[in-house]
Amino acid sequence: MTAEPETPVPSLEELLADSPTNWGKWGDDDEVGSLNYLGPEQVLAAVGLVRQGKVFTLQRLIGDPKGDPVWPGRTPAERTQILDESTWDSPDAPQYPGGLHYADDKINAFLQGSTQYDGLGHVWYGGKIWNGYDARTTIGGLDKASVEPIAQRGVVGRAVLLDMARFRGKPTLDKGETFTHEDLVACAQAQGTEIRKRDILVIRTNFLQLFFEQGEGFYEGFNEPGLVYSPELVQWFQDMEIPNLVTDTIANEVTTDPNNGVALVLHNALMRNLGVTLTEIADLEALAADCAEDGQYDGLYVAAPLKVHQGSGSPVNPVVLK
Repeated sequence: MTAEPETPVPSLEELLADSPTNWGKWGDDDEVGSLNYLGPEQVLAAVGLVRQGKVFTLQRLIGDPKGDPVWPGRTPAERTQILDESTWDSPDAPQYPGGLHYADDKINAFLQGSTQYDGLGHVWYGGKIWNGYDARTTIGGLDKASVEPIAQRGVVGRAVLLDMARFRGKPTLDKGETFTHEDLVACAQAQGTEIRKRDILVIRTNFLQLFFEQGEGFYEGFNEPGLVYSPELVQWFQDMEIPNLVTDTIANEVTTDPNNGVALVLHNALMRNLGVTLTEIADLEALAADCAEDGQYDGLYVAAPLKVHQGSGSPVNPVVLK
């Protein structure tokens, strides 16, 4: 009996041939994409959502004693102590007038090794990054569409938390579990809120809880849950003018699309083509618990990644205020 041949995995150029783009929409020199949707009107409207004075920071701890979840192939950040009180046990220790002692340390980390923003030039296909810039502008550092313009601009707007894990009645979504834009809308409705044009979407799966429970076993057959590609989903992001997608997973979408076998389709369909900024590895647990308690799932979102020249990404500590 002859085995059925495997269906070939399509190229991104083939899969996204008819996918919408925002290239040129904000000019030939644009490097921040759909963040252009967030103007003074959106900022002022989001400020009005702050009614209780609650503050939630979304960055995961760097150097967590339980470990730091990172994309396979990256190593967690390493903090090294350079100076501490033992330094002054040596007769060669630096001396300062008045007897000052101090601590000093440094960090060695992937710029995307913690809660982080992607620069729009972080991923590509077909030799072109966001806005049609030549992919060879990434050689030696991103000359175009790096994280720096995003950091210079900052990100402020209305965020709506979409608690997909709680919506599906699970402590955490399963490996490879998918959901669509229609599921996001249904989740919002179940929470008593709505997704509006130009909202910053904040999606909770709690999948990284499994990293802390399983350790290195977490990476076996690595396939995160998340949004799954369809032309309708991409068009919805386009029509809703979504500027920023924030999730608590390492890569913001189902790692390998179960429908076509392609890896990270939405990084390309949304970020590379539409200019949607991606924020990953957010810690949403305190925010989600509070939203479930008081029923307010929207709030003022404020974030600014580090200003890293030519960086493909940067650590960030986003803040949500309610």
